[in-house]
Amino acid sequence: MKSGFIQNGCFLLLTFVTGLFYFCFYMVALSFSLGLSLIGIGIPLFTRVLRTTTTFIQFERTQTKIYTDITTAPYDKKITTDASIWVHAKLELTDRRNWLAVFWLMQKLVIGLVSLVSVAVLYLTPVAFLLAPILYRYIDMNVIFMQVDTFAKSLLIMVLGAVLAAISVKLSERLAKTFGGYTRTMIQQLDR
Repeated sequence: MKSGFIQNGCFLLLTFVTGLFYFCFYMVALSFSLGLSLIGIGIPLFTRVLRTTTTFIQFERTQTKIYTDITTAPYDKKITTDASIWVHAKLELTDRRNWLAVFWLMQKLVIGLVSLVSVAVLYLTPVAFLLAPILYRYIDMNVIFMQVDTFAKSLLIMVLGAVLAAISVKLSERLAKTFGGYTRTMIQQLDR
């Protein structure tokens, strides 16, 4: 399945949104749980927060498959035990895969920020350039070192916008595949 230009843009924006969510969720939840662990309530809460990694990684797998057609191996890290909640909490807290998953998911914020900037450059810039013959009359347009103040210059910028749009189609597909590959790498690292 070949990903489309709009689909790649949606994936890049979704990468930013999920990266921001994971970072905020784990910063707040782990800090709150750590604070409450001093009175004992936080340890079960801490383990519940760590259990969310499986759900979030499965979501990453699904979104990567839908938007980029990159298939990854399933990730399942269930710890089954009939022990008490405290023994189960100890198993969750000492499982290095939980902490690696949190690290990989929080690190997605950096990728998300790059995705957001990429969307602005690859999607908004060509559109603004293509609309230069209309926009130059209403806003002050400066492209590189040239002020767009005549119709001829705006046509030149419009042609540049068409070239940028053609380049953006290829670059957005490559970026989506690269960022989709992050999920595959994450799961491979966690399965070691």
